[in-house]
Amino acid sequence: MIEINKYHVGDSRELLASVDSDSVDLVYIDPPYATGRNFGDFCDKFDSKREYITHLMQPVFVEVKRILKPSGNIVVHCDPTVSHYIRISMDEVFGENKFMNEIAWKSGGNAKNKSKLGRYHDTIIVYCKNKSKAKFNPIYMPYDEEYKKNNAVKFCEIHNKEYVTTAIHNSQPDVNPRENLRYKWNDHLRQWYVSKEKMQNLHDDNRLKYNTKGIPRIKRFLVEMEGLPIRDLWTDINQIQSGEKLDYATQKPVKLLDRIISLYTDEGDLVLDAFAGSGTTGRSAIKNGRNFILFDINKKGKDLFDFSVDNDVNT
Repeated sequence: MIEINKYHVGDSRELLASVDSDSVDLVYIDPPYATGRNFGDFCDKFDSKREYITHLMQPVFVEVKRILKPSGNIVVHCDPTVSHYIRISMDEVFGENKFMNEIAWKSGGNAKNKSKLGRYHDTIIVYCKNKSKAKFNPIYMPYDEEYKKNNAVKFCEIHNKEYVTTAIHNSQPDVNPRENLRYKWNDHLRQWYVSKEKMQNLHDDNRLKYNTKGIPRIKRFLVEMEGLPIRDLWTDINQIQSGEKLDYATQKPVKLLDRIISLYTDEGDLVLDAFAGSGTTGRSAIKNGRNFILFDINKKGKDLFDFSVDNDVNT
């Protein structure tokens, strides 16, 4: 068994073979993108995209599938030039029905391009090992001013809280008939979402908002709602800030890994990064109370990770 909470230097394909089956909760990888460039810290040149997939990515995916727990997920960070190749390869290894999400992360970039539209996002692909067991922890953001404007948020002076209203009766009652919830309220016969007793309690508590016809809607106070769920377009995480920047090409921000780890793992879970680079995944794992295993063929990455941990370089 590979030692956990440690950065291991070597070929990821060989190191993955030493990891126990069904032992890892999340695998995150930010592999080479087959750009044809030499980044100094690593060479990203392959003879073809086929070689890139066949000799590098496919063997990694096969091992990842083996080591993931049934509840585990794999998150692959790439760019649009290889995302479709990676999707096809992951379909073959994990199965087409194991695809969960393709996330667009606004990575930025101001380089001028006179021949085509400039790339402004990275692609983050998520697959699971077992769809019925896959771990996922939704994340919610506070309601912003745009949401309040678009959803006509009002202020309840009785409760001293902001609220939106939602329907409290079923507009298609015959699709899902519930006779026990059909009754008259304020002279309107409807199939309601709550019992008559609950409706009376809501009325007495000033939780109902009536229209000009006397049909109620329920007040939903923002402070009692979970918030806006994070979806598959991430525009709120900036590129690396100066305080966390290390001397490593293609380094990703800790906040990005914080979000990924929070979505797909719980405290104490094991996260593995097979192309660890400067060790951002490990830094985020430590910060968020997760265990980690890091692999990379470049010893410089391990040295930078050890330095960042010793000096608490997280943000």
